[in-house]
Amino acid sequence: MIQSSSTLAPAPARGTTAERAAHVLRHAVRGGALGPGEPVAGFIDTAGVRDSVSALHEAFGDVPDVLHTFAAKAASLIPVLRLLAASGMGCEVASPGELRIALDAGFAPGTIVFDSPAKTREELRQALSLGVAVNADSLDELRRIDELRAPDSASVLGLRVNPQVGTGSIGAMSTATATSKFGVALRDPGAREAVVRAFAERPWLTRLHAHVGSQGCPLELIAAGIAETYELAEEINATLGTRRITSIDIGGGLPVNFAGDEVAPTYADYVATLRAAVPGLFDGRYALVTEFGRSLLAKNGFIAALVEYTKDAGGRRIAITHAGAQVATRTVLMPDAWPLRIGAYGPAGDPKDGPRLAQDVAGPCCFAGDVVAHARELPELAEGDIVVLHDTGAYYFSTPWAYNSLPYPAVHGFTVTADGEVRLSEVRPAQTLDEIAAASGLAQADALTDQLATAF
Repeated sequence: MIQSSSTLAPAPARGTTAERAAHVLRHAVRGGALGPGEPVAGFIDTAGVRDSVSALHEAFGDVPDVLHTFAAKAASLIPVLRLLAASGMGCEVASPGELRIALDAGFAPGTIVFDSPAKTREELRQALSLGVAVNADSLDELRRIDELRAPDSASVLGLRVNPQVGTGSIGAMSTATATSKFGVALRDPGAREAVVRAFAERPWLTRLHAHVGSQGCPLELIAAGIAETYELAEEINATLGTRRITSIDIGGGLPVNFAGDEVAPTYADYVATLRAAVPGLFDGRYALVTEFGRSLLAKNGFIAALVEYTKDAGGRRIAITHAGAQVATRTVLMPDAWPLRIGAYGPAGDPKDGPRLAQDVAGPCCFAGDVVAHARELPELAEGDIVVLHDTGAYYFSTPWAYNSLPYPAVHGFTVTADGEVRLSEVRPAQTLDEIAAASGLAQADALTDQLATAF
């Protein structure tokens, strides 16, 4: 584990993304966390994560009963999840693996919410036995819960609905479309009535859940979906003549500004938009659950990678680096939807200056599209320089793609103090070649040749 510190020139504890990256890079290069032996690494701003959580809690500060959960898929690293648990967060999980790491990170079962459109009976059985909250994704799933639920289960049980309010600018991130795979589609014929009946038949079903989408979804669209869900909760309670629904899970989805340092929109903006659209949501009659992920982590992390080669092709300069589709999958496959800011630094970690040159910043993967930035105006890059992919604290290095059997990178948490002291702590070591071989079936290397030998 890397745990080290060094004193650099004075720097503010906060500052611009580029300033913080420069201080961390200098230290990482000196200490060997980034260099020829570690050509790509992820870095997480520990204090920044804490500050983002504080901003979320502050925005909802006058809400009587709210559980903020972190979407584990946005940063599936146990030390990060433990930091979030220590900061007062719960956890939203969408698989048995995420449930396992949430428990290992220290989240109490009662602060965990299990969402997934494909929960197996065994997964439901485990969640119900632990007392983890479960949001059923369909009426069929409710019928499974009918079979599996013990009368003394401590799990809060809800039903996800799709308010079908429309699509944001990124279709793949919009989950309240007419044909979304998630939830019960409320505007389909008979669906709303079926939902009301489902609550009437199940006194233990007490929560409604909706999530409109995330990146690319404006606040007004998110608020419209939550308003539809709130109106449904009011309708169900009025129809049944009792407070059957006691809590509403409003999901997450706050978009992130990938174009600059400014945090926009803020959690305060989000709450103000909700108050205007759904004022009754905040009067204390319903407990609230949120499920933010990207907005808590994205701007609190970056990826740094060495430039291995540069070349020219068709009049375009290309910098070949060690950060490509294996860490920036969405950006490579959907560059217009997921553009990233790129920083250029020298071999020692100092920001590069000089005339700007249009350059492609490409990755190491063996397919032509592995480019994280196209024709980007940057100081001329050379072998040994460092490129930084900013705003990648969520989804990027925490969920690597195993393309070309490239090892997933090491991840380090950092703090930068007011007097310029940098501290790094290893969050996850880089994957070794032995680990890659083991995951690729090394222990079963002869399985197929032996099968042939015994079959004939």
